Amino acid sequence: MNSASTNLTNNATAASGAVSPSADVPVAPVAPVAAAAAVTATQAPPAAPSVPAVSPTFSPLYQQIKALITQSLQSGEWKPGELIPSEVELAGRFKVSQGTVRKAIDELAAENLVMRRQGKGTFVSTHHEARAHFRFLRLVPDEGVPHYPESKFIEVKRVRAPADVARLMDLKSGDAVIFIKRVQYFDGVPTIVEELWLPGQIFKGLTAERLVEYKGPMYGLFETEFGTRMIRASEQIRAVCADAGAAQLLDIDVNTPLLSSERVSFTYGDKPVELRRGLYLTSHHHYQNELS
Repeated sequence: MNSASTNLTNNATAASGAVSPSADVPVAPVAPVAAAAAVTATQAPPAAPSVPAVSPTFSPLYQQIKALITQSLQSGEWKPGELIPSEVELAGRFKVSQGTVRKAIDELAAENLVMRRQGKGTFVSTHHEARAHFRFLRLVPDEGVPHYPESKFIEVKRVRAPADVARLMDLKSGDAVIFIKRVQYFDGVPTIVEELWLPGQIFKGLTAERLVEYKGPMYGLFETEFGTRMIRASEQIRAVCADAGAAQLLDIDVNTPLLSSERVSFTYGDKPVELRRGLYLTSHHHYQNELS
């Protein structure tokens, strides 16, 4: 019985594929660490991320001088309307040729940052100049000489910036802004309805009373009392129909065709400092823009 039992056990072990420790045939053990090392050795190392080649930037010398002069304008070294140093003086200051300075100033003049006056020199541009009054106002009469409109302020208040206003002005939603709504009249006829948003931090203290008291262009007030100059603007224009609110303010029928404008104005450093949305009645006026 013992012999038979032993044979059955050995046969079952062989059938199952197991190897008995007491088997006569020695079995070489497999080292698990060596096997893992072999597998690791066959795997390719992860590819290094490709880094785009960076080219050194180059700026022409006159552009560098232009940037330095702009910094002086922004810092208030030369105030709006003031004479800036001559080309010879600036060339000595920056250790460059007079021609390099002249080219820099030419570009600044083309961008309306400075103004050349024959026989007098170069001056910092100002919104108080007569020609500057119409630089941002493009609505001109079909007949007659362009002139600045009179304003009636409907609303001036400090509010929290709506999300769309904050996005366009690079503010956080809920930041304080000054909201202004006004109607502008040409020869006594209501022609423009405007809504403006200004950063509350920059225009702290701006009130309806101050706006009414000031008789010049609004940008002149911003420049003189708040140290903010409008350098450039980005504008979108489309045709719309007057809603009930606009129709009442402009004394026209509902659905009268109007020109709608949305404009963001920027100061030095390309910082947005005003959002302006306007509705223009064009029955006796047109929008004029000069491209060059």
